[in-house]
Amino acid sequence: MSEVGSSTRTVVVKIGTSSITNASGVLAKPVIEQLCAQVQRLRGEGWRVVVVSSGAVAAGLEALGMQRPNDVLTKQAVSAVGQSRLMKVWDECFAAVGLVSGQALLTPHDFFDRVQYLHARNTFQRLLELGVVPVVNENDAIADDELRFGDNDRIAALVAHLVSAELLVLLTDMNGLYTDDPRRNDTARLLDWLPEVTPEIEALAGGTGTSRGSGGMSSKVTAARMASVSGVTAVIANATRPDVLVDAAHGELVGTTVAALAKGLSARKLWIGFAVETSGQVVVDSGAFAALVNRGVSLLPAGVVEVRGEFQDGDAVEVQTPDGKVFARGLVRHAAADLRRFAGLRSDALPEDSARVAIHCDDLVILAP
Repeated sequence: MSEVGSSTRTVVVKIGTSSITNASGVLAKPVIEQLCAQVQRLRGEGWRVVVVSSGAVAAGLEALGMQRPNDVLTKQAVSAVGQSRLMKVWDECFAAVGLVSGQALLTPHDFFDRVQYLHARNTFQRLLELGVVPVVNENDAIADDELRFGDNDRIAALVAHLVSAELLVLLTDMNGLYTDDPRRNDTARLLDWLPEVTPEIEALAGGTGTSRGSGGMSSKVTAARMASVSGVTAVIANATRPDVLVDAAHGELVGTTVAALAKGLSARKLWIGFAVETSGQVVVDSGAFAALVNRGVSLLPAGVVEVRGEFQDGDAVEVQTPDGKVFARGLVRHAAADLRRFAGLRSDALPEDSARVAIHCDDLVILAP
């Protein structure tokens, strides 16, 4: 079976809650209409388009006449009310320009489990072959709060990898990433082109931009980095800029563009490296650091010098140098209490029924050498 996008160009566009709702939190249909018109133009040029749309909670709050709740269970219930209403707007707006949309609700399991990942990829391929515009959202109504994305920016980056997209466009209420917050600093400069996302660049991004959204610039920069390291060019741009999606697809600098790198991380490693929440830190010695970065080996308990936090077998952790530099993330094969006991021990000194490795190389992602 050929990969999606092997014979045509594919773009994934994500639009957040703050961009498709007004100040009162009500869905702004004209914004969706304008984006659908741009999708129709790109389709006419031979592009395949996938839309990742937030807004289910906002639509549910409008229907129920509620304020945004703080507890997860109520948010999930509100999302269930709002998801069908959100899709109704997308369906109507796409139909008005002669296109058919289809709903796709995803969870982290769809990217982490290989069988489910292949199933999702096949489904998207067939939808695109049929000329459908998939409209993606996280399946908030049933997602386990301990195993969910929490924002659609990272989902968009994973979907871009899933469909072998050339381009990921993250639409927001800002013009892109600045050297400082332009709302407070008039001299802040827009960074329109980035060859890669460095820790210094990540530090420029703040928290959630509005009370209506869940992402903010920080999650968009993370998503752009995810796309970049999986070989997809990413653009962060203002949803209100005229023809922003069309111009981005044409290669114009419409916001902040992050170049695609050629590292080719798998979807599973993208999830481990960027999407799953970490539960602690594992500090390694200089020898283990060099071996992990230069040789791509597994982390053995012998190379562990300190364990911080409390985690269980299978949880994600940050991997640090003794001076506190986070250079990797991975899924541990020991609970924190056991790894503390095993730290510094050679493999032949470990209990017979314990795992020989602390983090297997298949479950380890190097973030920065």
